[in-house]
Amino acid sequence: MTYHPYHIVGAARPARWLVTCDHASNLVPDDVNGGTLGLPEAEMDRHIAYDVGAAGLARALAERLDAPAILSNFSRLVIDPNRGEDDPTLLMKLYDGTIIPGNRHADAAEVERRLNAHYRPYHAALADLAARRDDTVILSIHSFTPQLRGREPRPWHLGVLHGHDARLADPLIARLESEPDLCVGRNQPYGGHLPGDAISRHALAEGRLNVLVELRNDLIGTEAEQAAWADRLAPPLEAALADTGL
Repeated sequence: MTYHPYHIVGAARPARWLVTCDHASNLVPDDVNGGTLGLPEAEMDRHIAYDVGAAGLARALAERLDAPAILSNFSRLVIDPNRGEDDPTLLMKLYDGTIIPGNRHADAAEVERRLNAHYRPYHAALADLAARRDDTVILSIHSFTPQLRGREPRPWHLGVLHGHDARLADPLIARLESEPDLCVGRNQPYGGHLPGDAISRHALAEGRLNVLVELRNDLIGTEAEQAAWADRLAPPLEAALADTGL
């Protein structure tokens, strides 16, 4: 089967929304150390390699929003598509207590090669999809681990992240916080956006409405859970977009 660095689902769907999933896959392509980073399967199944459950949730949400979706097809440990090209965490050699053997000796030439083979094609395709209409709204789907090694448990069911443009995030947070059984974090478990990251590049720099939603990954581990969360999130997302009046 021919490798491709991204998948596009529902390219012809008409909605303003564009669903993105930067950390959809834990795949290590064959051109990277023969398809391995030297980690055991148990490590590659952890959050360090991809956003567990995020791909299924992104696909389900895109279907409910009648929107296209783009999903990466390489592990964040190969090269992280949610980082700027000059970000020091673009290629991780140590992550949440785990050393990445296949990245240990990766030099600048290897980083450039991985950028050209995987990262840049993904971003070019994302840019093309975002440009398909003038009023595109970017919804970025991620997941987070319930607890990092040696850290406190994370209480949030989901986080809503935003940078300086909170036009969509504010009404979405308000709607989600009105649901009594949800623990919602604003810019949790991470803060806002990093310069040059995917939202910065494809939404903030272009003035596009945007929001990044992080689900705790123990809540979306199965297809049924992903479908249930898509059913739950799609209505407040649509309502929040309407609230903006934009």
